Amino acid sequence: MAIIFHEGSKEFHIYNEEISYIIKILDNNQLGNLYYGKKVHDRDSFSYLLEGKLRSLAAYIFEDNYELSLQYTKQEYPSYGSTDFRYPAFEIKQENGSKITNFEFKSHKIFKGKRKLEGLPATYVEDDNEAETLEITLYDSLIHTELVLSYTIYKELPVIARNVKFIHKGKSTIILNRAMSVSVDFPDSKFEMIHLAGAWGRERHVKIRKLEQGTQAIYSMAGASSSEHNPFIALKRTNVDEFNGEVYGFSLVYSGNHLEQIEVSTHDMTRVIIGIHPDTFEWPLSEGEVFQTPEVVMVYSNCGMNKMSQTYHELYRTRLVRGQWRDKVRPILINNWEATEMEFTEKKVLKIAKAGKDLGMELFVLDDGWFGNRDNDKCGLGDWYVKNFKKLPDGITGLANKVEGMGMKFGLWFEPEMVNKDSDLYKAHNDWIIATPGRRSSPSRNQYVLDFSRNEVVDYIYSLMEKILSEAKISYIKWDMNRYITECYSSAENAEFQGKVFHKYILGVYNLYERLISKFPYILFESCSSGGGRFDPGMLYYAPQTWTSDNSDAVERLKIQYGTSYVYPIACMGAHVTSVPNQQVGRVTPIETRANVAYFGAFGYELDLSLLPEQEKAKVKEQVEYYKDHRELISKGVFYRISSPFEENITTWIVVSKDKREAIAAYYNVLNSANEAFRRFKLVGLDDNKRYIINGDGNRIYHGDELMNIGIIIDEKEFCAKGMDFSSVLYNLTQID
Repeated sequence: MAIIFHEGSKEFHIYNEEISYIIKILDNNQLGNLYYGKKVHDRDSFSYLLEGKLRSLAAYIFEDNYELSLQYTKQEYPSYGSTDFRYPAFEIKQENGSKITNFEFKSHKIFKGKRKLEGLPATYVEDDNEAETLEITLYDSLIHTELVLSYTIYKELPVIARNVKFIHKGKSTIILNRAMSVSVDFPDSKFEMIHLAGAWGRERHVKIRKLEQGTQAIYSMAGASSSEHNPFIALKRTNVDEFNGEVYGFSLVYSGNHLEQIEVSTHDMTRVIIGIHPDTFEWPLSEGEVFQTPEVVMVYSNCGMNKMSQTYHELYRTRLVRGQWRDKVRPILINNWEATEMEFTEKKVLKIAKAGKDLGMELFVLDDGWFGNRDNDKCGLGDWYVKNFKKLPDGITGLANKVEGMGMKFGLWFEPEMVNKDSDLYKAHNDWIIATPGRRSSPSRNQYVLDFSRNEVVDYIYSLMEKILSEAKISYIKWDMNRYITECYSSAENAEFQGKVFHKYILGVYNLYERLISKFPYILFESCSSGGGRFDPGMLYYAPQTWTSDNSDAVERLKIQYGTSYVYPIACMGAHVTSVPNQQVGRVTPIETRANVAYFGAFGYELDLSLLPEQEKAKVKEQVEYYKDHRELISKGVFYRISSPFEENITTWIVVSKDKREAIAAYYNVLNSANEAFRRFKLVGLDDNKRYIINGDGNRIYHGDELMNIGIIIDEKEFCAKGMDFSSVLYNLTQID
C-alpha cells in the first residue's frame, strides 16, 4: 500500500497490490484523472495518458495552447462552465449570482489511517496501518473557499473511500447548490450499468443496461435512500459474469436523498457522479462554516461481480458495522407481528415467547401496538410510553422481566421519526411535523414525519426512548420508518434554511442513533423502513442489521436477498420464516424451503407457533438447532452467488469458511417440470486438493476440484420432496484430513 506524490510530474499514485488510482495536477493547476483500475507499476510520470488536441467548437483554457479543454479532459472534481459543459460535481452560487469557480491546487497531506467524518457514517480503521489517506486542498482565491478532496486506500482490499469538504473563508455568503461526494471520469464507455431497483415488497432487484451517449441515472428524492433505487451502482465490462471480468462498484454511505448519474459524452468518455441529490439541496455557507459530503466507497474487481461483492461484504461487516454486535453471531428471534398484529395481551405474547423458548429461540420481540393509545395505525405514534395497561398491566418493564425470567432476551419495536395526529405529542406540538405553511399535508399510513432537522424534536424523542430503555431489560430494538417525506419544510426556520431540511433531517436521525448506541451499547439495533426502504450503508453504521423486506415469501426472497448481496453482507439481512399462505403473495411454500432461504441472513421467525402442527414444530426445533450450529460460518464466511433467480428457475449460492474447511451450498428449485434433464450443481470457493464429506455421509467423499469442475449430481427425489414446487436442498460440506 502506498500513496506517492511525484514532484516532477505533479502526479499522485494511490495503489496497493490490486488497484491503482492516478491523479495529475494539470497545467491550469486543477486536477485531472489519468487512470483507475488494476494495479500498475509506479513510474515517475504517467503524463503520456493525458490526451488533448484541437477540436472544432471546443473552448480552451489557454490562448496559446489548443490542447487543454476540460470538455475532453478526464477530471477529478469538475465544475461547469469553464470549457466543460458536462454535468459538474459541484456548483456554488456567489453573491453576484455567478456560479463559475476556479479551484486550484494549494497543498496536500498524506497520512496513515483515516479520519472520522463529523456527524456522518463512514468506514473506519482500528489500526492506522490498515489504510493510508491523501487529502488534496484546492482553493478559489476569488471567493476565498477551500475544497478538500479525501482518498483513503485500504491495505488489504481493492477499496478507495472518498469524500469532499467545503471550507468557506470569505466574508460574503456562498450557496452550495450541488456538492457531490465523488466524480470519476473513464476514457471509454464500453460498460454496462448495474443498479438495484424495485418497490415495497420487491426491493433491490438486479437491473442491467448498456451505457449510451447521454445521461442515465438512478435517484431518490423521498427523504430516504428508498425501496425504489438503492444508493449503489456498478460499471461492468460487457463480458463480465459472477467470476470473471472487470467491475467498478460505487456505494454511497448515506440514508437520505441521493443521485447516481452516469454521463457518456459524444466522444464516449464516461463520467460517474454520486452524492446528495442536488434538486432537493441548497446549503448556504457563511464565513468559517464547513460542509462535509457523505462518503462513497469505490471497489474495483477484475474477477467478476462476486469479488466486488465479497470486498463490500468484508469491509462493511468489519469496518462499517460497529460496536459489541459487529463480531457476534445474532440471536434467533421470534416476533409477534404476524401472529397478533396490534391485538395482543401480555398473556398472548408471553405464550408466544414461551413457545419460542421451548423450540430453542433466544429473543422475543414485541412489535407495534404497545405504546400510547395504539389499537390501530391512526393513533399513538410519538407517545413512547405505555398507556393501555389492559394490554400490558406491568408495562414494558414488567413484560421484559417476565421474558427474561423464562431465559429469553427481550426486544421492542419503535418508529421514532413519526407521529399520528391522534397522539399526546401532536396535540402538544403540532408544529413539530414536516409541513409547508398554507399547503395540504399529505398523509401516508395515517402518520406524519417529525421534523428531525430541529434539535428540540430529536431531544424529546431521545428522552422518551432513553427513559424506557433505562428502566426495562431491552436487548434489541427494531427501528421502523414507514413513510417518505412530503411537503418538505421546517416551520422553525426561515426561507434560507429550507434547502437544508432534507439533509439536516437525516443528520438528526444519525444523531439520535449515535446517542442511543452510546448510552446503550449492548442493544442490537435493526433498521427497518416498511421492510427494505432504507437498506443502505449509512444505516449499517448504527444498526448492524436491516429488515430486508416486508415480503417474506421464500421465492420472492431469492431475488431480494440475491440482489441485496451485491453490496451488503448476508449477516446484515434480516430474514425470517413466516406463516403460509404468505401474507404478501399468498403462496404456500414448504417450511423447509422457508428456512433454507432465511438461514442466509439474520435468522428468525414471525408466525403463531401455537398454530403449527406438532410435526412442523419438530422441524422448527431442528431448524433452530441447525442455524445455531452453522451461524458462525453463515455470518462470517465468504458468500458466492452461483446461478441467478433473475435468469433461471434454479437459484444457487454457497457460503465457504475463510479456511475453506466448511461450506453450505444451497439449491432452490422454484417450479417443477416433467421429465427434466439430468442436472449437476457445480460448487465454487473450495480447496482443489482437499477432500470433503457431504451432509456428514462418510460414503460421499469428493475432492474440491471434483465438486467445482464436475459438480454434485442432483437427485430429483432429494430436492423435489413429495413432488412439490418451491423445493430446496442444502449441502453441508466438511473438509477431512
